[in-house]
Amino acid sequence: MKRKNIWRVSVGTTPEAEDAVTEMLGSLLGTTASAYFDVEASTTLVSAFLTAAPVKRIRPQIAAYLETIRECGIDIGPADIHVKRVPREDWAESWKRHFKPMEIGSALLIRPSWSKKHARPPQAVVILDPGLSFGTGHHATTSFCLQELVRCRFFSTAQSFLDIGTGSGILAISAAKLGFGPVNAFDFDPESVRVACANARINRVLPRLNIFRADITRLPQRSAKKYDLICANLISTLLISQQQPIISRLKRDGTLVLAGILAAEFEQVETAYSSAGLEMVANKTEKEWRSGSFRFRRASKKV
Repeated sequence: MKRKNIWRVSVGTTPEAEDAVTEMLGSLLGTTASAYFDVEASTTLVSAFLTAAPVKRIRPQIAAYLETIRECGIDIGPADIHVKRVPREDWAESWKRHFKPMEIGSALLIRPSWSKKHARPPQAVVILDPGLSFGTGHHATTSFCLQELVRCRFFSTAQSFLDIGTGSGILAISAAKLGFGPVNAFDFDPESVRVACANARINRVLPRLNIFRADITRLPQRSAKKYDLICANLISTLLISQQQPIISRLKRDGTLVLAGILAAEFEQVETAYSSAGLEMVANKTEKEWRSGSFRFRRASKKV
C-alpha cells in the first residue's frame, strides 16, 4: 500500500534563536518542532511535520512571530520559511543522521531504535525515535525534567508521577522505567496521546501507564489524587493561569518541576508559585530557557 506524504514546515535560523523558533513553530502548528545544526551552512533548521497541509496563511503567520522574536533582541539570521510535501520515508531516514543516544547520569540511557549503544548497569533503557509528536529529551527543558526524575527517585520507596503535557511520552516512560508508580500522563493533542501510547508499548511499559487526553484548562481546580512528583512542561502563560489545578495535585512533601519557560518569563512563573506557598529548590538556565523545581514551604498553608 502506498504511504501518504506528510508536510514539513521549516525555518532556517541561527543557533542563538534555535530554541525560541522551535517553541514558536511548535505552538503555532499545534505539534512539537525540532531542530538540527547544518555544519556546512552554519545554520540551524527548525522543522515540524504535519499529516495534513498547513493553512494557506501559515507563511505570514510564521513571519510575524519571527519578527516578534527579532524584536526581543535575538538574532534570527536568514529566517527562511519553507513549506514542502515530503515522503514519509525521506522524513524518517533524515532524522537518523541527527539524533544520538543521551545518558542521564548512571540511571537512564535514551536512544533511538537504530542505535547500538548498550546501557551501563544499572541504567534503564528508553527507546524513542523522533516522530510527528516530537520529544526525544534533547531539548533543554525536557532534559531538565529527565534529570529531576532521576534526582527525585528514591528506589526504596513507592512514588507516584504525573506528566502534564506528555508529548511523545518520554517522561512518563522514563518514570516507569525508573520504578515510579502509578504513572499518569495526559496531553491536549490526540496525536500526542496516540504516539505516547505507541512509544510506551515499544518500551513494554504501557500496562504500567495511564495515558489519556485532557485539557489542563478544564481540569477540576482541586484534586483528591496527589502525586510525589509532577512535571509540567508548558508555556509560561498556562503555568501561571493553571497554577491552582497543578498545585492541588502535588503532595505536601512532593516536588513540582516546571519547564518550557523562556528565561525572560521565568520570574513571573516563580513569583506566581511562590505566592502559592512553594519555594524553588533547583533550577537550570540553558540558552533562552529556564526550568525549576519547587516544593511546599514548611510553614505554608495547605492548598
